[in-house]
Amino acid sequence: MRLLIVSDAWTPQVNGVVTSLLALVGELCDMGHQVEVLSPQRFSCVPCPSYPEIPLAWNLWRVGPAIEAFAPDCVHLATEGPLGWAARRWLLRRGLAFSSAVHTRFPEYLTARCRWIGLGVGYACLQRFHRHSQAVLVSTERLRAGLAERGLRRLMLWRKGVDTQLFAPRPELAAPVSAIFLYVGRIAAEKNLQAFLDLQLPGEKWVVGDGPQRVMLEQVYPGVKFFGYQHGEALADFYRRASALVFPSLTDTYGLVMLEAQACGTPVAAFNVPGPLDVVVPGVTGVLAANLRDACLAALELDRARCAEEAGRQSWRASAVEFLASQPLLSGRPASGELSKVIARNC
Repeated sequence: MRLLIVSDAWTPQVNGVVTSLLALVGELCDMGHQVEVLSPQRFSCVPCPSYPEIPLAWNLWRVGPAIEAFAPDCVHLATEGPLGWAARRWLLRRGLAFSSAVHTRFPEYLTARCRWIGLGVGYACLQRFHRHSQAVLVSTERLRAGLAERGLRRLMLWRKGVDTQLFAPRPELAAPVSAIFLYVGRIAAEKNLQAFLDLQLPGEKWVVGDGPQRVMLEQVYPGVKFFGYQHGEALADFYRRASALVFPSLTDTYGLVMLEAQACGTPVAAFNVPGPLDVVVPGVTGVLAANLRDACLAALELDRARCAEEAGRQSWRASAVEFLASQPLLSGRPASGELSKVIARNC
């Protein structure tokens, strides 16, 4: 199969969407498929206002020729950005089918950044973007139910995974003398990071990641250690050295960092909200509570070996097989018999 993924989020960006897509592409290629990603790297871009790390493509007339040149069997629109909208328009004009995905709570993020824009506006945009998609992929049953209430249709489950070879415990690491509470992710308003940084906790607070709020937060919280982006084994070591991963977001659809931390044996402390509710096994891989400080302290008491064992059950191969099964051919027909055989071989 020749699969084209259109995404406004791609390297060198560091976020859950990019992590998921990189893992997906790697697994699909290992399964023998030809995969191409149509990303901002192939276009002229301008920085996103208020978030310059995100490039926005503007020479969108090149999207159609790029799709034609690759001649895909299936097209997946991963994001609702300029490239996603341009590809959607080109495909619809030709009566071609595609799938799409909801990776983030776009309406909530839009309202968090521009408070004068109500949630209704964001969800109207979301509905329009995904209206003609043959399969709208979501990461959890809870998100599927919530989006269905908002009027989205043809919602299908595409669960995420974790690299269990990279993210795994290392018992030989010495335990920290004092507690280390770790945050990993974007440093942006929608992540609610200050809810963590304001807590009175024993030990140290570490922040791994970057974003538009970093400079301000480093000034306001001089006692917090900021390490910037980390990758690969270095990131895994941060998880392993932490006593608990603190996930303060109230708006995430999933939160891959929670699964990565758990696979390293580090329990999660988070609010009792969607996202954490779909990733954390309460009392085993983390603690969820209305009071984030209570969750942080209770997470210190959990069994790290049991935490890692539970999180290690979810592989990226299973996630890729689930993705593949949802893909319509450009003609709109469901997966062919041959594709079904490929899927079966990799289950």
